[in-house]
Amino acid sequence: MSGQLKTIAIIGVGFMGRQILAKNALLEYTVRAFDKDQEEARKYVNSQARKKKRKKIPGGVTFHETLEEAVADADFIIEAIPEQLELKKKIFTEIDKAAPSHTIIATNSSSIPVSKIEDAVQRKDKVINVHFYNLTTIPMADIMRGTQTSDETFEISKKWVESMGITPIIVKKECYGFVFNRIWRAVKKECLEIWAGGHADIEEVDKAWKIFTGMGLGPFQLMDAVGLDVVYDIELSYYKNSGDPRDKPPDILKEKVERGELGLKTKKGFYTY
Repeated sequence: MSGQLKTIAIIGVGFMGRQILAKNALLEYTVRAFDKDQEEARKYVNSQARKKKRKKIPGGVTFHETLEEAVADADFIIEAIPEQLELKKKIFTEIDKAAPSHTIIATNSSSIPVSKIEDAVQRKDKVINVHFYNLTTIPMADIMRGTQTSDETFEISKKWVESMGITPIIVKKECYGFVFNRIWRAVKKECLEIWAGGHADIEEVDKAWKIFTGMGLGPFQLMDAVGLDVVYDIELSYYKNSGDPRDKPPDILKEKVERGELGLKTKKGFYTY
């Protein structure tokens, strides 16, 4: 456990948030969680405890009805809400008003630099990007500063990531997509264009990827696992930043999202489950 941190608050306990929650609780941090939908996160944490043969969560997890309650005594807060800039800025403002003055505020954004969010808070020296992938299968996290992030904030955040057995990937100079997610985004973008243009079936693309990389999942299967609503929001974020028509996510991806075909979580996305 990172020596300077005792209580971690997680705002948003969907696919990524609940992984962060479970990992921290099992490491004996005190964990506070806030989300409108908490049931799946409760189930996930309990299942992870059973896998580790723990009768109870050692650090203690509490779920809260309000954001203010969740962050009231937190040393470190990470938001893992949808990839929408204005929503993140709104949440950061609420956190900044409610959290203790020493508290670090991180975003788990997979594409948006925290510098785009930091104007929403007073404590600009205590904001940072900490972007996790999948904590069990891809144990790494991008760490990137805002324009005024202090060295202390950076080092505490880095040690926190390391305390979870996750490898920090240091971003030296701010960029959209950070390190590996920027590489993954290039792959994902081309895959979506192949699909949207009717150039090849998704099964063929996934087959080629698995043969080339030796991975068990192809890009379309990975997108289904992440959630197509999340994928769409991320691609839209890149497009809004660049203004380049080539970065606009395909309309048929938007149509899938509007139909509720979001991937694994709805049992239908690019594939049917």
